[in-house]
Amino acid sequence: MRLLIVILIVLSTSYAKEYYAKAEPYEILNVTSNVSAEVLYTDSASQGKVLGKKSYIVMDDKLDKVELQSVESKINALQKTLEHNRQMGENYQQIIEMKQANFDRIKELKIKSAVEKDREYFDLINSRNSLLSIQKEIESLNISLGDLKLRRSQLQKSIVDKHLSAPGYVLYQLSIKPSAFVNPGTPLAQIADVRKAKLTVYLSASEVSEVQHKKIYLNGVKSPYKIDRLWKIADASKLSSYRAEILIVPPAQFSQLIKVEFK
Repeated sequence: MRLLIVILIVLSTSYAKEYYAKAEPYEILNVTSNVSAEVLYTDSASQGKVLGKKSYIVMDDKLDKVELQSVESKINALQKTLEHNRQMGENYQQIIEMKQANFDRIKELKIKSAVEKDREYFDLINSRNSLLSIQKEIESLNISLGDLKLRRSQLQKSIVDKHLSAPGYVLYQLSIKPSAFVNPGTPLAQIADVRKAKLTVYLSASEVSEVQHKKIYLNGVKSPYKIDRLWKIADASKLSSYRAEILIVPPAQFSQLIKVEFK
């Protein structure tokens, strides 16, 4: 009986289906331009290498920086003007309260003529109108300040978009050269995320449920890995096959074939 069990185990192991998959970067990204600008620099020497913090593509941002400095100055000036107007508004509010109290005091006095009472009333109304003008000016300043802050954010983003960096990624391919003029959507480069690697295998419908409970062997060695993603819809190019991805530690060299078994 014991011999029969051993034979069954050996047979089940020996008939485990084999797959071969390339160790590929976890993700390859197509980088396109977000701005219109002239390309000043491309780090062609870094193609195929892991990038650091240094920009691998630099575009002309001189006008952006000049305009940004101007916008910053305008924002500072408007903020000061806005603060002065707020102080003026507070002062006028106090004046109005005093004039209102004074008018309330004399409006029933018989010793005051109608002309004097009207003069006090018109003076109160003028002060109220002045306060309304200041409040209107404050609203207008707030709108202008908001527009300038929006423009500042746009310029800051434009400057960032003109200095492309991708620490930890491999510069897979450059699509442009210095002196080229690019527009939004122009392909710039391809970068690869090599911090992880993935193996892709295609399973039959019957294998999909079976592999979930099996161990994964890579090149004949038991691994700690599991299927990371399993498509529930059959692949368009691999008829009746379901795509499965296994994430692994990046190998010393990508694109090598690795034997994958589920036991």
